[in-house]
Amino acid sequence: MSTAASAASSRDLPHPERADIRLEAVLHALSDPMRLQIVRELAADGGELSCSRIDLPVTKSTSTHHFRVLREAGVVRQCYRGTAKMNGLRREDLDDLFPGLLDSLLAAAARQTVRLGG
Repeated sequence: MSTAASAASSRDLPHPERADIRLEAVLHALSDPMRLQIVRELAADGGELSCSRIDLPVTKSTSTHHFRVLREAGVVRQCYRGTAKMNGLRREDLDDLFPGLLDSLLAAAARQTVRLGG
């Protein structure tokens, strides 16, 4: 294996296959307000955002933890582009496995934000 291929593979992040995504893991991942905020921002953008583009009121290590929980639950896909870790919502996978769940959660979160004056 070449040095470039070795370096690239060492930066690959593990993701669950679509068939391995579990509802309880998704719901757990989305039960935290910071992780829900990340998902809302990714859904609003519709594409990919770097970790640094999502401003969370937590330390960098805590932010990293939240992204890891979302990735390991199958909610987001992360990949490196240069030095940036890019994040994209796995909407197609989630919609296929749990039809309507993501849209319902995002709508409920938006209503809660309005209700709480946020």
